[in-house]
Formats: sequence, C-alpha cells, structure tokens
Amino acid sequence: KVGFEWECYNNQPWDRSYKELVSFVNDFGHARVPPKFPQNPSLGVWVSNQRQRYKKYLKGDSPSKLIEHRIQLLNKVGF
Repeated sequence: KVGFEWECYNNQPWDRSYKELVSFVNDFGHARVPPKFPQNPSLGVWVSNQRQRYKKYLKGDSPSKLIEHRIQLLNKVGF
C-alpha cells in the first residue's frame, strides 16, 4: 500500500463543460456552439471535440472517449 488513492478518470472538466453547454442552450435555444465562440472560446473547442468523438463512436472506433452516459446527456440538450 502506497498511501494514496488512484483515480483513473476525472469527470470534473467534462462535467464543467457540459454545464457551460447547458447554460449556452438556455441562453440561445440551441446547442450549436460556434468553434470560435467569443464569449467562451474553450466551450466552442469542447463542443467541436465532442462532435468528433461522437462521429468516431458511431463508426465503432474504440478509442473514442465518448461514453453512453455522456451521449445521453448531450442528446438531452439537443446536441
């Protein structure tokens, strides 16, 4: 025993970005965040990455980091 706990996967950055997406949807009525969204550039990049990962997931690309639960959450806000 080494004295610390391993955490293999950190959901906090994804969860934070998802909450920002939900806020965007509430403000604008859709989930089409522009890749270069001036009010929150990191959200635009995150959304773009999620769309790429979803395409990989649909193709059966196993390295896709998008998991079922997250897909359900994204679909919930009209992603």
